[in-house]
Amino acid sequence: MRIDLHTHSTASDGTDTPAELVRRAAAAGLDVVALTDHDTTRGHAEALAALPQGLTLVTGAELSCRVDGVSMHMLAYLFDPAEPDLLAERELVRDDRVPRARGMIAKLNGLGVPVTWEQVARIAGDGSVGRPHIATALVELGVVPTVSDAFTPAWLADGGRAHVEKHETDPFEAIRLIKGAGGVAVFAHPAASKRGRTVPESVIAELAAAGLDGVEVDHMDHDEPARARLRGLAEDLGLLVTGSSDYHGSRKSCVLGEYTTDPEIYGEITRRATGAFPVPGAGGA
Repeated sequence: MRIDLHTHSTASDGTDTPAELVRRAAAAGLDVVALTDHDTTRGHAEALAALPQGLTLVTGAELSCRVDGVSMHMLAYLFDPAEPDLLAERELVRDDRVPRARGMIAKLNGLGVPVTWEQVARIAGDGSVGRPHIATALVELGVVPTVSDAFTPAWLADGGRAHVEKHETDPFEAIRLIKGAGGVAVFAHPAASKRGRTVPESVIAELAAAGLDGVEVDHMDHDEPARARLRGLAEDLGLLVTGSSDYHGSRKSCVLGEYTTDPEIYGEITRRATGAFPVPGAGGA
């Protein structure tokens, strides 16, 4: 059983529509895929309508958080998308994305880069605009060779020359909101140091005490020593260990199913969730 619990579609910053994503997940031999767009559930309906037979969809979202000045992401699985408190927080984060993007564009213009809002909005399409869309614009303009090269201190990385902070949820509050909506909370790529500063292990321990369910260990941004360290930490704290591709379509080099989650861990996630349940495909169009 092959289970990928972290993917993105055009509802946020992926390049596949939700329908394309689930079809490609099935073609990649996955049995279970989670759609976890940034701070939104807008892609769920399309993914469910297109869900192929033999593939199960886990609904979710990746919430933007910040603790002690460090950005982090919290994967929320199988929560009630209509629960009002979590919905209001997701909308607050999402609504801050446009002014933030405009601020980064202004900084880039000040650095001599002729990127425009119209260009970034075209790239984002119907998705929630974010840094990957601006990074794609920098690739189009020949400023950097790849999207990953835009996420450096010279450009869009946290604290970088063109970086602008956005509203981000306190992770302790995020756990409370996710649990209140019947969901399961997993800390996404906690050791992805090339993205910027990472949360110290002492804070992960505090998050575990506050109800964090798990940590994403097997991820393209974690080397083997980081994975070993995180597995030991998870064992010490009683946290679930997940693995995922963090698939973004053609925007990143990762592929569906590159890393996966153990079926027993997946089963425990579904047992803990009360806000929603995995949906097996019935042969979508």
